[in-house]
Amino acid sequence: MGMPITVEIIQINYQKPFDKVFSYFHEVDDRFSPYKSDSELSKVNNGLNPSDWSKEMKEVMELCAQTKRITGGYFDIDMGGKIDTSGLVKGWAINNAADMLLDMGFKDFYIEAGGDIQVYGNNEDGLPWEIGIRNPFNIDEIVKVVKLTNKGIATSGTYIRGQHIYNPHENYSHPTNIMSLSVIAPNIFEADRFATAAFAMGKSGIAFIDAIPEMEAYLIDNKRIATLSRGFTNYVA
Repeated sequence: MGMPITVEIIQINYQKPFDKVFSYFHEVDDRFSPYKSDSELSKVNNGLNPSDWSKEMKEVMELCAQTKRITGGYFDIDMGGKIDTSGLVKGWAINNAADMLLDMGFKDFYIEAGGDIQVYGNNEDGLPWEIGIRNPFNIDEIVKVVKLTNKGIATSGTYIRGQHIYNPHENYSHPTNIMSLSVIAPNIFEADRFATAAFAMGKSGIAFIDAIPEMEAYLIDNKRIATLSRGFTNYVA
């Protein structure tokens, strides 16, 4: 995935669950990496027939198409004829990994990949997990801390990877009036895909998230001004 991944499971003293989760993430990377010439995604971009796609590829492609419809086209995986599922597959994979841990009976854990986070239960102190939101103008500074249980939070921004999100409705230009947008949702899959689409909308992305039940957002614009969705303060530590 080209990014560090952290898994923390409370009250565990054996390795097997970690091995299973990280093995799964390696499988996802091998399948969906746009940078590996032998990944299935690269083969799709080189003309692999849809009838030969894996069930995982078919699922992700359908979810991408669904997200494009829901967001009015702001979520778009096709850039210049090449498909890149990164705007959705990371959250999808984290959510699947979380389901694996739930199926194994774990109730208190944290999974983070490249700033996208899924938490369940409580931390080692028996309290909700505390997640910091970085200042995009100074990434060593935390501007907000949210307390989460059984939620996902994803942040789209330019301060780590530079300009990598584009607006398909404006000649694939990059939004310049927004620096970061964090979305809290019932799970990281929903948070990740809608954070990507909302960022592509620019400042209007906060209103888009505000209209979706059970989702909240925190936006920082290019003038260092923060805008919160109506219920975001319910999560602020």
